[in-house]
Formats: sequence, C-alpha cells, structure tokens
Amino acid sequence: MSICLIDPDNPAIDFPDIEQAAEDPNGLLAIGGNLSVDNLLRAYRSGVFPWYDQNSPILWWSPDPREILLRGDQHWSRSMRKVQRAENMHITSDMAFTEVIQACSRTNKNQSDIQNDAWITEEMQQAYIELHRAGFAHSLEVWQQDQLVGGLYGVRIGAAFCGESMFSRVSNSSKLAFLSLAEHLFAAGFQFIDCQFETEHLRSLGTQAVSRSQYKKLLSEALQNQPSWPSSFQSNLG
Repeated sequence: MSICLIDPDNPAIDFPDIEQAAEDPNGLLAIGGNLSVDNLLRAYRSGVFPWYDQNSPILWWSPDPREILLRGDQHWSRSMRKVQRAENMHITSDMAFTEVIQACSRTNKNQSDIQNDAWITEEMQQAYIELHRAGFAHSLEVWQQDQLVGGLYGVRIGAAFCGESMFSRVSNSSKLAFLSLAEHLFAAGFQFIDCQFETEHLRSLGTQAVSRSQYKKLLSEALQNQPSWPSSFQSNLG
C-alpha cells in the first residue's frame, strides 16, 4: 500500500481512508502536511494521529489493532484504590496544560511505567497548546500538596477522548490520572478513550485491542454525540 505524501503548505489535509494504512510499519498512512488546529482536528476525526521525531517529517498513523478503553472497563486494583484515598492527593483538569505536556516530553525509558516520549518535540508541544487554547485538547493533573506529580493530556473528539501521553513523578500517579479521567468522562457520557498502542501499563487499567474496522465504527458513533467536558474534575481523593 502506497503512503500518501502531503504538501506541507497544504492548508487543509484531506486524509486517505484509514483502511489504506500500511501494514509495515503498522499504521503509517501519510507523510507531511502541518500541525494546524484544523488539520489536527481533521486527523482525529478521521481516526489518524501524528507521531514522529525531530529527525523525520510529520508522520500520520492509524494502527491495526487499536488500543482503547471502553466505558465501564476501567480497572481499579486494590492498590490503586488506596492511592485514590490518599489524603494528600487531588486531581484537577486544564489547570496546568503546558506544564503537563512539557513533563510528558521529558519522560524516558528509565521510568518504569511510561513509554519513551521523545517524539513530543517543541513543534508538537506548541501545536497541542494551540489545540488546548481552541478548547479541544485537555489535561488532567495529579497534585501532591502543591506539587505536580503526574498527569496526562489528549484530544476530545465528539464522545471520544484520544489520549496522547502521560507522566509520573511518584509511583502510580499516571495510573491515578488515567483512571480518574475514565471515571469522569464515562459518567459524562463519553464512549471510549483511544490509547493508540498497547502497553502493559494500559492493559493493567482495563484497555483492550480492537480491529481498525471496529475502531472506525466506534469513532463514527462517537462523532454523533458531543458530551460536555466535565465542569468540575477537581476533587480531593481522600
């Protein structure tokens, strides 16, 4: 399957159908274009996301299978319930988006439960900050006293949330962010969280793999609804 080449000066990317994505490397669909707010929204609505590093052009992906969390599948282990009840921890949303994406960009393979996120370049950070300002990218923050110790960020599209990355500065704080996100979003009417690729970290929280065709169907259904972003994520967990 040939990879679509996109003019970086093209103001409006017309993404190919995701069924045309390559098998090797798995999910590569297009190369080029730019990271404008409109193009990023068009990508997510098409089932596509950008993922590349500073040494490559912009690469657009739609892997098969796709890792997702469906409503009601989030798994709170006994140890995570203890973390949830910690008196010195609390959760907020969109209080420190820039700090969260910067923290995610500095994670590395030495952090046991987080993947290497060296792909979050300065260009990517600025693009998602603009998407946040436009009201489509959101962050969740985990605080210990007044210190930011964990969090995640992603993109809201219809009734789906497309997670991009998370970070952890104390044990289990990224898991707490993810599970808290799931609880609030599903209660608000969101249908699934898109996690893109399988990791052991995510599987322990209840995610599963679905085929690309299943993902297309779920995304199509999610785009028919527009639940509001929960107005009060902030909560004491104790």
